[in-house]
Parts: sequence; C-alpha cells; structure tokens
Amino acid sequence: MAEEVQQYKCPNCSAELRFNPKKQGFVCEYCDSFFTTEECKKANEQIASQQEEQKPHQDEFEEGNQLYSCPSCGAELVTDLNTAATECFFCHNPVVLKGRLSGEYRPAKVIPFKLSREDANNIFKEWCGKRRFLPKDFTSDSQLLHMAGVYVPFWVANCDVRGKMQAVCKQVRSWNSGDYRYTEVKEFDVYRDASLVFEGIPADGASKIEDRLMEAIEPFNYDDAKPFEMSYLSGFMSDKYDVDKSQVFPRIRNRAVNGSDAMLRSSMVGYDSVRVTQSDMQVLKTEWEYMLLPVWFMTYQYRDEQYSFAINGQTGKQAGTPPLAVNKLRLVSALIFLVCTLFSIFLGMLVSGIL
Repeated sequence: MAEEVQQYKCPNCSAELRFNPKKQGFVCEYCDSFFTTEECKKANEQIASQQEEQKPHQDEFEEGNQLYSCPSCGAELVTDLNTAATECFFCHNPVVLKGRLSGEYRPAKVIPFKLSREDANNIFKEWCGKRRFLPKDFTSDSQLLHMAGVYVPFWVANCDVRGKMQAVCKQVRSWNSGDYRYTEVKEFDVYRDASLVFEGIPADGASKIEDRLMEAIEPFNYDDAKPFEMSYLSGFMSDKYDVDKSQVFPRIRNRAVNGSDAMLRSSMVGYDSVRVTQSDMQVLKTEWEYMLLPVWFMTYQYRDEQYSFAINGQTGKQAGTPPLAVNKLRLVSALIFLVCTLFSIFLGMLVSGIL
C-alpha cells in the first residue's frame, strides 16, 4: 500500500500526495489540496495518459532548439538552430551558446504574433505621448531598437472548483399608512453549492519578468493558439520557463477561488443586502498546458533603475511603469511656483490699491 501511495501526484500542482489518517484521504503538502482515493486514481490515470501522448514530440523539440544563457542577468532564451547570436531582451547584453534543451520544455501550443515591430513602436510612442515627464532618449530611435518580440513561457490552467456559500439576505419594504410609516424586513438563509469550471487562467513561468506586468496585458485569445512548431520562433526570441507549475499554482488557485467566490456572490440577486457568513471554494482538479504567448518587450535603464514596458503581441494591450525625468519635473514645478508667486503678488497689489 505504501508504494502505491507514493505514486500519487497532486492533480493541481503535480507534487507528491501523502495519505492523511485523520482526514482519510490524500493531502498535498505543497498546495494543501485534499483528495479522496478515487479522485487520486482517476486523476493520475489521466496524467499518465497525457504523458504518453506527449512523448513522440519530445525528441523533435530537443533536436530543434538551442539554449542561450545571458552572462549578465542569467536569463535563458530559446532560439532555433539557425541562430548564431542574439541579445538578451532583459538587459540587452550579448548571449552565448549554452546547450540544447530537454524535451520537457517543449510547449504544447503557441499564439503567433499579430503585431509587427512597426505596430509595437507606434503603440509605444502613443503611450509615451500621454506622459509629459519622460527622459528625452526614452522614445529615441536607438531605444526603440531594443523593442524585442518575445515568446514568453506561460502555464495556462483549467480548474474545476467546488464552491459552497452561505449568506443571510434581506429584503426591505417600507410604506406609509395614515400617520405611520411601516417597514417590513424579510430575512432569508441563502445557500449556494456549485461546480464551476475556469478555463485558460494564465501565469507566466519566467522569473525575470514581473508577474504584475504580464497580468496587466491580459487577456490572450486562445482561439488563435496553434500546435507548437519551431517555425513560429523565426525572427523572434523566446524564453524557457524557470518557474514550474507547482510554483505558479498558488497564483492560479487564488484567481480560481476569487473568481468562484465572486460568481456565487453575484448569483444572489433580488435582495437589498447580502451578508456572506461562510464561503468555501476548493480546487478539485487542474489541467495544464505549457504555451508560448507573444509579447513585445522593452527595458530601459535610467538613474540605475530598470523600467519595463510590455505590449500584448496579439491584442496590442500595453502596460509599464515609465521613468520620471527629474530635471523636467523640477523645471515645471519651479515655473508653477513662479507663476503662483507672481499671481499672489499681483492680487496683493490689487487689494492694497497699488494697481
């Protein structure tokens, strides 16, 4: 029995499950998920079947890739075998050949770029045009050369969630009769017990990229996803994942749980007030796909700080934190102060009758 238990993997994060005598089921010590014996058997049979289906593609991917490592920041980039040299899209330093990738890094799908470099540059310039206090060289031609088309590694999850919620809901009705005003309050105990499915929850698998930056350029349209082929990498860069699915699962789980909670709350309509007394959301199963998603990416060094800008290479949605030109800000602040001072002097002279 002990050997059989050791073979069970968590359906959510793939970590090892252990039998918990008190709960009479299996507990994942990594993500705290709980499963019955039957749930474990069924989930692990599906995992084994999926692994068998992926084996024929692993050798193909290993033979068609090279892994380059940036000597400056450590980012690891995937390119095809025709690439002789490139630069790191994080720090712009040259990178050198490190070795071939193993098949486990082969993506299942890829969403091809829809926006060209010219499209990305125009979006970036428009974004910068709305911000007055940028350094002069932030939008220079030399800086735009650092705009890189990058296939970012993403874990995309489908989650099955069992949600239970209990709430006290009230309906209030008031009316006047004669000299009196009456208020009727009806109170209801409301329950929700639902099975929910969330599809396509993304989480980037690159530690060098800020998670919030990638979340800010969501969503991606998975209808455009294609089975991965090396030809899609031609003319672009790509980073392999260095954050595995067990590490991103807490982010995925939080989004699934928060989404489930919001959906159940929104289903309690027709009441004047809703007070949730109990909410229990459990992720029962998670299916994963490893994808490469298109991002136009640029970094900028200013006053020893690094700033990042990203554009969704499919939809054009952009995000980033712009650097602030301190000298420009000081000049404008000084001018405003001068104008306010002169205006105050002018008002003072008017009041005193000098003018």
